[in-house]
Formats: sequence, C-alpha cells, structure tokens
Amino acid sequence: MRIVVSNNADVPLYEQVAQQVKAAILRGELEDGAALPSVRGLARDLRISVITTTRAYAELAAEGFITNVPGKGAFVLPVDSDLVREQLLRRVEDGLATAIDAARLARLGRDDLVEMLDALLAGDTDAAGPPAGTGRPAGAARTAAHR
Repeated sequence: MRIVVSNNADVPLYEQVAQQVKAAILRGELEDGAALPSVRGLARDLRISVITTTRAYAELAAEGFITNVPGKGAFVLPVDSDLVREQLLRRVEDGLATAIDAARLARLGRDDLVEMLDALLAGDTDAAGPPAGTGRPAGAARTAAHR
C-alpha cells in the first residue's frame, strides 16, 4: 500500500490518509486481518503529525474498516458488503449533489443533466476507477509505502 499526501490538496491530511487506506481495503490490497502501519511509523514516513494519523485511523475505525487493538496496533476488519455499498452510495450522492449545484449555477435543466449523465455512462470504460482523493495530488506530495 502506498499513501500520498499533500498540504496543497483541498482535503485535510487525515482525510487523505483515511481515503487511501479505505481504497486499498476496498481494492483488496489490504486483506481481512492485515496489520496497518503503526500510527507513529506512518506519521514519521509521511512527515505528518501523530495526531493526524491517529485521527485517520479513528475515522476508519468509526466507519468499520479497521479495528484498533490496544498494545498491538490497527488491523483491517472483514469487508461488509452492505457497509461498502452504503459508503459508495454516499460518495455517489455527494458527487451528484455537487454536480447539481454546478448545473444550477450554469442554468442547466434536468434534461441537460440526464443527457450529460447518459453520455458519461456510455463513454465510461473504467467505472471502477480509483476513488476521489486517492491519486497523486498536485503540489508538494509525501509518500509512504508499506507492506
């Protein structure tokens, strides 16, 4: 698993870490029971605060992706397909809400939006592409690779 963070991204650092770990779990790069890097080790490798990595892990635990075992570390939980579907639906809803807001500003109607969506779906050859925020952000990026 490789994690890339950037101070120049619009997304907070803890969220960048959490999104990328979550994406690795959903892609199967991190399997059930796999140990995550220690909070301190990941913070050191990414040159970010331990508080930041702690918050990222807390977010992942709250969403049911990992569990924190005192004295042992953080471990990947089995992927619950209902939880994964709920997470993905939430991302789709957020994206659509953002698109609708932009469409209103551009004075696009429902028919225009449906036509655009149909065109995007027809031309979409990689529907399972990487989640937002998991690519290399612009600006000064720091990376950490862990196995």
